[in-house]
Amino acid sequence: MAPESKRLFFALWPDPPAADALHRLAERLHGVYGGRPMRRDTLHLTLAFLGDVAVDRIAALCEVAAAISAEPFRLDLDRLGYWSGNRVLWAGCSTPPDALRRLAETLQSDLRAAGFSLERRPFAAHVTLLRKARCDVLPAERPAIGWTAEQWGLVESAAADGVPHYLPLQRWPL
Repeated sequence: MAPESKRLFFALWPDPPAADALHRLAERLHGVYGGRPMRRDTLHLTLAFLGDVAVDRIAALCEVAAAISAEPFRLDLDRLGYWSGNRVLWAGCSTPPDALRRLAETLQSDLRAAGFSLERRPFAAHVTLLRKARCDVLPAERPAIGWTAEQWGLVESAAADGVPHYLPLQRWPL
């Protein structure tokens, strides 16, 4: 019998004004590009995606994260992008802050050193707005949405009736 597992990732969550602005943008873009807009409560920026992790390894994840020291930083989402392979329309940073890159790189490196498997794709600072969108031409719109990231966390991705729900398991200050 396989050990009980949870689908996990580390992420930053926008503050309420930024989440509202991102949600309004997603709803507006949905009217043009279709797809499925992300719910306001699911908008986040992934730092490291782990996938299925045995429940008995969660404490080790938290130890790795707790040992990381990082400072708060300003995150400015000022561009839109589209990945045609998985049909995701997203908001991102033209120039991701160095502090964000360092946090993501340190977290990913430390997780690998502790024996956790992660995606091998390069880190791309983005917030998914639409899934299953149809976007032949990128929107001309240049968003201006930002927030000061002051905490990050470990999150469980669970589905209920086919709808994803993200449950924060632990948070750490920046």
